[in-house]
Amino acid sequence: MKRFWTVFEFELLSYIKNKSFVITTVLMAVLLGGIMFLPRFIDMSDILGIEQTDRNEKTDEEAEEEENKTNLGIVDESGYFAEKAILEQAFPDAEFTFMENDKDLKQAVTSEEIEAGFYVIDDINYQYYVLNRDMSDENQMIFNGLMSVIHKQVYCQEHNIDYETFVSDYEAPVICEEKILGKDAADNFWYCYVLVIIIFMVIIMYGVMIATSVTTEKSNRSIEVLVTSIDSKYLLFGKVFAGATAVVVQLTLILGAALIGYGMNHEAWGDKLDILLDIPGNVLVAFAVFGIGGFLFYAFLYGAMGALVSKTEDINKSAGTLQMVIMIVYFAVLFQLENPDGIIMKVCSFLPFSSYSAMFVRIGMGKVELWEVCISAVVLFISIFFIGWLAAKIYRMGTLRYGNPIKFSKALKDMKQTE
Repeated sequence: MKRFWTVFEFELLSYIKNKSFVITTVLMAVLLGGIMFLPRFIDMSDILGIEQTDRNEKTDEEAEEEENKTNLGIVDESGYFAEKAILEQAFPDAEFTFMENDKDLKQAVTSEEIEAGFYVIDDINYQYYVLNRDMSDENQMIFNGLMSVIHKQVYCQEHNIDYETFVSDYEAPVICEEKILGKDAADNFWYCYVLVIIIFMVIIMYGVMIATSVTTEKSNRSIEVLVTSIDSKYLLFGKVFAGATAVVVQLTLILGAALIGYGMNHEAWGDKLDILLDIPGNVLVAFAVFGIGGFLFYAFLYGAMGALVSKTEDINKSAGTLQMVIMIVYFAVLFQLENPDGIIMKVCSFLPFSSYSAMFVRIGMGKVELWEVCISAVVLFISIFFIGWLAAKIYRMGTLRYGNPIKFSKALKDMKQTE
């Protein structure tokens, strides 16, 4: 065991002493933590849509909006829109011109004096004139709402009904006070989405680093000295667990800076980033447990893949199938985020090569029992030790073979014959 800790310490220090690792970690932690304090120093009320300050004078932007108002025309022989305020309220970005008849209205639209026009026939009929209708033309829909109001007013007048009473009774709003007793999948969606991407990137990035480290030692022949003085399983386990520790340290510092910074400034943000950074503790714990488990599972396999090649440029070729499995799991989980209780996510949450992301998504968004979480964790970590043992055997055999890359299937076959 002492030799394991020697390898572990050496590999971990190689990460910590790596300038790119330190700079990336510190820079990302400071950057994300600093961003969380921006609302304290910069007025972001317009961007966040919170507590906009009152301004007595119109800004240049508001003045420009007034100059760029849409010109519309209307023929209202019955006088339903005698009070222009109702039009201005429904069309705040438009300027209306009243015309005598539909002929003048058509001519104004054709000559492009106005962009569109309305010819009101009665309280439920009107004609809409437009020269070229755009995909985003909403004038007709808005005017339909206005005509609906006019029709109700006319009906109330004809039947001696108080319009305000009619509206308050007929269009009384339904009041619903939402009480979420469990999980809100809609609110939890985005941070689960981000965490799935993070663990995917970590496995790919650090997995390749571990494979590269093994191949580099093999290519410069230093592995020949190492395997004769230290058991191969200690070498591989030391590399993998050192990588896992480096991952935990890096993610803890980066995510911790973002979460702590937002926790201190969430009111300044108007709680707008809750969908990303207000992560429940049970989801963070599940992400840590299953994320570390998933990393160890694939890191051992990456280490074995690195031992099967003699050149670093052959790593991607050797690990191609492994990376394809990771990609399939990644997209399968992302595509099923909106259905966390579906059969695909349930199956993925118990398979060791996919539970590292599927299970914490189910914990965050779906319905999952404690026994399911425990079984999934047990299956994952038993699989890790089995894969670690298998990878150590392949590592021992592969590191002493040079030349063309060895296929994984051939390595398993040779290992079985040796035993």
